[in-house]
Parts: sequence; structure tokens; C-alpha cells
Amino acid sequence: MYRTNEEEIIKEMLPSVKRIAMDLLHTLPKNVEVDDLIQEGVLALLSAIRRYDPKKGVSMYSFVVKRIKGAMYDYLRKIDWMPRNLRKNVKEVEKAIHELENHLNKHPSIEEIALHTGLSTNEVKRALDETVRKQLLRLDEFIYEGLDSFSDIIKADDEPSENAFREIILEKVAEAIRTLSKREQLVLSLRFEQDLSLKEIGTVIGVSESRVSQILSSSLIKIKRYILGDNNDNTS
Repeated sequence: MYRTNEEEIIKEMLPSVKRIAMDLLHTLPKNVEVDDLIQEGVLALLSAIRRYDPKKGVSMYSFVVKRIKGAMYDYLRKIDWMPRNLRKNVKEVEKAIHELENHLNKHPSIEEIALHTGLSTNEVKRALDETVRKQLLRLDEFIYEGLDSFSDIIKADDEPSENAFREIILEKVAEAIRTLSKREQLVLSLRFEQDLSLKEIGTVIGVSESRVSQILSSSLIKIKRYILGDNNDNTS
């Protein structure tokens, strides 16, 4: 890639880096600095532009955004910002959503989750926000970073095998998405394809930002369970 093209792409993408950081920062503790997230995102942007291969069949924007988000999540994991009690609440809320959906045949309200877990409604809201980030990270890692691990098993230049693996994974994700409701599919499309923030999605579909968080959380949990199976949801 020519240097001038690289610089142009960086200039075009810098506002997206800042927006992604601000969106992620929305419910993070005050000790997390947005400038640190932006710095990680810019470094990922530079690396992604140089690693991008159009032959892989993924648009540059999608590839770069995934790398930027992944770098920011990696940074958050490294600094271990999440308090132990929040991590515990996240696990309890994820479990409650699964149990209540099976029992009620609908997505539970914040109040229903609170009653089921014994947590306050504020604790449930906070855990739901974190659940969305955690599930986004896991799904991104499963689809994209899993390809890097798979490449260690096959030959590095065995492109047909890598492409076949990618197709299998993406088809599995597509199958999982087709099992979701129309509204859940719309929210996922607005988030992943249009890259809208939770607030922007809420404006589009006419619900609150916290409700969007609920829908995303439930949808991503369903997708993960479909792909990995119920027995694989015991990670912290």
C-alpha cells in the first residue's frame, strides 16, 4: 500500500477511533482514561491497515474496526479494571437471563432479573452493560482471532484451508442469528454492520439505551450458546 493512501485512510478513520473509545467508555469506571483507549485504537489502526488483505473477502472498514475494538478490549483486560463484585454480578445476571427466558418464554425485565438474583436494579443495569461488552469481545475473538490460532495448526500458506474454516465459522454464526427475533437481528445489524452506538440504536428503534443493552446482551448470549453449546458458558 502506498504511503499516501495509508495516511489518507488514517485521517479518515481517526474520528471512528475516538467514537469507538467514547462509546466504550460510557459505563467504565472513572479510572479508565479515554486517551489511553484512543492510543490503543490508533496503534491497532496502523497495524490493521498494513495487515489488511482484500483477498480475504472482508471490507477494510470492518477489518479495521474489529481490530480497533479488539485492541481496546485487550487493554481493558490487561489493566484488570473490573471489580471482583461486578464480575460476580455479570455471571449471575447471565445465568438469570438464560433461566428466566426458558421459564417466562420472553426476555426478562431488569426488575425480574433483580428479583431472581437478589441484586438491586442498578446492579443489574451495570452488569448488563458489562455483559454486552464481554459478549462482543468473546464473539469477535471467536470469529476473528480464532483464525490466527487455527493458522498455527495448518500451514501458514494454506489459504484454502483457512478460507474454508472462516466460511464454516461464519455460516455457524449466520445460523445462530437466523434463530433470533426480527428485532434482535435488527439491533445486531445496526451495531455490527452500521456500527451505531447503543444510544443511536435506541433512537432508531424507539427504546431506551438500557433496553438496547438488554437486547444486545440476550442476543449475544444466544449466539454464543448456539455456537459453543450451553456447557461452554462457564467462563468468567
